[in-house]
Amino acid sequence: METVLAAQAFNRRTFLKGAVGGGIAAVASPYIVGNAFATSGELSVLTWSDELPDPVLPEFTKKTGIKIKTTPFSQNEEQINKLQATDGEGFDLCMPSFSRAPEFRELEILAPLDTSKLHLDALLPTMLAGSTSLWTWDDKLYHVPHCWGTEAISWRTDKTSLEYKDLSYGTLWSPEYKGKMQGRPHSLLLGIGLWWDATGKLPSNRMRDSYKDEASARRIYDEITKYAIENKAQIKQFWNGADNTKSGFMDNGCVIGQTWDGPPLALKKLGRPINFMAPQEGAITWIDGWSLTKGAKNLDQAYAFINFLHTPEVSAMISNGSGYNPVVKGADAYLSEATKQNFADAYPGDALDKLWLRPPDTSWYTQIRNEYAERFKAA
Repeated sequence: METVLAAQAFNRRTFLKGAVGGGIAAVASPYIVGNAFATSGELSVLTWSDELPDPVLPEFTKKTGIKIKTTPFSQNEEQINKLQATDGEGFDLCMPSFSRAPEFRELEILAPLDTSKLHLDALLPTMLAGSTSLWTWDDKLYHVPHCWGTEAISWRTDKTSLEYKDLSYGTLWSPEYKGKMQGRPHSLLLGIGLWWDATGKLPSNRMRDSYKDEASARRIYDEITKYAIENKAQIKQFWNGADNTKSGFMDNGCVIGQTWDGPPLALKKLGRPINFMAPQEGAITWIDGWSLTKGAKNLDQAYAFINFLHTPEVSAMISNGSGYNPVVKGADAYLSEATKQNFADAYPGDALDKLWLRPPDTSWYTQIRNEYAERFKAA
């Protein structure tokens, strides 16, 4: 309960103070990673499949001699299952999304971070607050940020034309996209809820009411899931990660989708006819970060790796390669022009003022959300 209450100090306004814009001076030179050269060995990380793009890992090994073993995952549930199965053994670091703090605290599979070994002053204050507000318990910190991004609307620019002033989560359900839309089940349900709240069809305080208690959640999800099932013919495919999001657009006939920003922006950088943009109801915003597992063996290597990632040049390297956004002061100086333009295209007008920051996912809420998502998927 304390974790959820602490999160009240970190809201959309707090996030906006430092999550966007540039001009913040770097506090550390690129690639300075403390005592990394004295910590050769190996490191095992459980990582999102597209959040450590080349050449991040080869550069780290080149600079430190530390070899990285990665185990990729594409959903938080997959990561949690792997950690539960081993009680945290076999992995040194994992990558929870910041909104999943209540679940991870209950699971007791993490170890506290030694903040004296981290360069926390290198981080944008608002990004660090995303971790400290939710991931501090027993006076210890269990999470530091890695990157941030959003989930919104992406589409094939050679198949349809869309503008910010008219773009909505409701656009996905337009008759012209029947059998041509992709999305993730629980995210599509959230999108319907945000759409219906904005139109007044189902007021929900921008879906915040669904997080209040089980009765409120079921009242809201009963209605939106009924609509989703009745209109399931809109769906061409359900995606579950970056790779099949990309293939949905390029190989499987999807014209429009509710997706993460990284996959479509990566395609856009390659010159593919794809665009990504926040809708009028607000892009769904998240922060992913690093946590130390209870079974971590290679502690020096883990701290060296996190500090390497928290240098301006490497944080920008992650952003340039993945399409997600940096969390380190001064990283904007190293962003490519394409990355900067993609960000501007994704959040036109007042889009940044409308970001929808994910609330903490309590275990009861996650269980209910997944129940309705499975009902939608199986219908």
